[in-house]
Amino acid sequence: MKCVICNREAVKKGYCELHFKAYNNIIEKYDVWKKSSEASWKEYLNSIIKNPLTGEWAREVAEYLIKTVENDVEKI
Repeated sequence: MKCVICNREAVKKGYCELHFKAYNNIIEKYDVWKKSSEASWKEYLNSIIKNPLTGEWAREVAEYLIKTVENDVEKI
């Protein structure tokens, strides 16, 4: 099975190893972000995408999540 974002072999939840690490970081950091800023899931993902310091894999995962999860963190 291929990664849902790139062409590498998927290892977990449809992501390759690199995108899965980025996915995990995004999910883990959301609770901290939400407590400090009251941001919604969509706002959080958009801030990841717009941040110039965000890595390529994290940006790709955030873009994918916005397109596919319909902005609902409970679905993840």
